[in-house]
Amino acid sequence: MKNAFPYTFRLATLNDLETLVTHRFEMFSDMGMGEKMDIAAMRKAFIPWVKAQMEAGTYLTFLAEQDGQVVAGAALMLVNWPPGHLDASPMRGYLLNVYTHPEHRRKGLARMLVDQVMDECRRRKIKALSLHASEHGRPMYEKLGFQNTNEMRIILGAET
Repeated sequence: MKNAFPYTFRLATLNDLETLVTHRFEMFSDMGMGEKMDIAAMRKAFIPWVKAQMEAGTYLTFLAEQDGQVVAGAALMLVNWPPGHLDASPMRGYLLNVYTHPEHRRKGLARMLVDQVMDECRRRKIKALSLHASEHGRPMYEKLGFQNTNEMRIILGAET
C-alpha cells in the first residue's frame, strides 16, 4: 500500500548548504528577479553567511523531503530585536526563503513548513514573526493570520 502522504520533514544541516542557496535563487527567480541577480555573487556571499548563522543557531531551515530528496523548505532567522510595543522579548523571528519545487506545489508543503516555523517561535516564546511575501505567497500567509504592516525601505547606494 502506497503512503498517502509521501513527505518527511527535518531540519537542515550544514550538508544542505547547496540546497539552501539553490532554493533562495529559485525563489527569487520565481518572483521574476532571476535576471536581475548575479547568482555567482549571491552564492559566494550567501553560503558563508548562512553557514555562520546556522553554526550560531540563529538560522534554522525546515525541509520537506520525498524519497530522500529535498523538495521544499522554509527558514527562520532569529533576530536580536529591542523590546518594544509588540513584545518585551529581545528576540523576533523572520520567515524567509520559503520555496517548493514546482512539481510538489499545491500539496500543502509550504503551509506545513510555515506551521513548523511558527511552532518553533512559540516553543522559543517568540511572539513577533514577520516576512516579506511574494504576490503568490500572500494568500497563504493571510490565511495563517499574517497582516500587512507599514514597513518602508530604501536601497542606499543603488543606481536609479
